[in-house]
Amino acid sequence: MVPSGAGRVAGVIGWPVGHSRSPRLHGYWLNQYSIDGAYVPLPVAPETAELAFQALPALGFVGANVTVPHKETAFRACATVSERARRIGAVNTLIVRDGALHGDNTDGFGFLENIYQKVPTWSPTDGPAVVLGAGGAARAVCAALLDAGAPVVHLLNRTVERAEAIAADLGGPIQCGSMDTTEAVLGEAGLLVNTTSLGMEGQPPLSVDLTPLASGALVTDLVYAPLETALLAEARARGNPVVDGLGMLLHQGRPGFEAWFGMMPEVTDALRRFVLDGSPA
Repeated sequence: MVPSGAGRVAGVIGWPVGHSRSPRLHGYWLNQYSIDGAYVPLPVAPETAELAFQALPALGFVGANVTVPHKETAFRACATVSERARRIGAVNTLIVRDGALHGDNTDGFGFLENIYQKVPTWSPTDGPAVVLGAGGAARAVCAALLDAGAPVVHLLNRTVERAEAIAADLGGPIQCGSMDTTEAVLGEAGLLVNTTSLGMEGQPPLSVDLTPLASGALVTDLVYAPLETALLAEARARGNPVVDGLGMLLHQGRPGFEAWFGMMPEVTDALRRFVLDGSPA
């Protein structure tokens, strides 16, 4: 539907932001639920990010998503932040409350909800998790897994010091190592997660020998271009349950949409097709 002048307005802030699929995602929900509102891309250069965040309440926005490279800047711009955003140290969802910014981080929520939807029998308590990478996504994934009861997280990265920094910040049972030790810890794993860009279109492949991995262990990749990475294809071929990364993107948008527009939306197969088939907004 076409929004009226009284409709609520949200958007996505990033630099660049033309690649973001969020306008297509939220636009679908607004249309599906016949909500009077709009969701727009907001390209904001790093040097003007703080000013842009503070302008949102004055411009009448109900909130915004935040993407690279602004998640840490958004955290600092908020009057209040959720506990999960505080643990991660970054904000990907802004909500305007009483003229002030409240920050949240829904990446961990999106990660878990994606798996729960695709593999309802899986539980974080099934066994140790192996997480590859030590960027912002890895931090959110580790926090979500620990909060959900994972017995231990093996956090592996090319630079071990970056993994150790995450472990120190989050606390809990995180064991750090280099990517070279992946195969050594796969034997006991109930979950393998790739949070790196390896395997993404235009990036080098991710090289992991899955031989030690139990056949019932879940494998998921945050990369969704291609939708089935080489890691997921190999895992599927050997009988492991697999979950692609698109659902994390879709599910992480749900809490913000609910806060801005008053309805918790659903992630459906039709939504997945719509987001995949259309050109990015």
